[in-house]
Amino acid sequence: MIRVNRRTDYAIRVILSLAKRGVGVCVSTTEIQREMLIPPALAQRIVADLARGGFIQTFPGRNGGLTLARSAALINLRQIMEQFEGRFTSFDCLVSGGDCPFDETCPVRCRWTRLREVILKELELTTFEDLASEAISPADLFHVVSD
Repeated sequence: MIRVNRRTDYAIRVILSLAKRGVGVCVSTTEIQREMLIPPALAQRIVADLARGGFIQTFPGRNGGLTLARSAALINLRQIMEQFEGRFTSFDCLVSGGDCPFDETCPVRCRWTRLREVILKELELTTFEDLASEAISPADLFHVVSD
């Protein structure tokens, strides 16, 4: 089972929130926390990591906030996952270390390698521009529920 840690999930939410607004729109961290249900205790560290990774820009002060550092079309899920999770290995036998006596000749390992490549490609192809265009806003959700 492939699992995404909580910090990665929250980082994805931050970028998605900003992507829905577009480049250059400055939003307070508090507003993003409320909208995306991110605990305040984690938000500052996640924002700092996203800024260090070059995904967002931060502006301190009363009228400050966060904005995307580049177009949402240039930010993909793989980039965010690797920023927070490190290199995607997915299966223990793909991690070099020589634990498997069959190594390169194992037919299962070959399948795991292909599956890993498919997953990485899909993560690369999934941009935040795409995700933002698919996102349901809270107002849209209200209309769906009330109809």
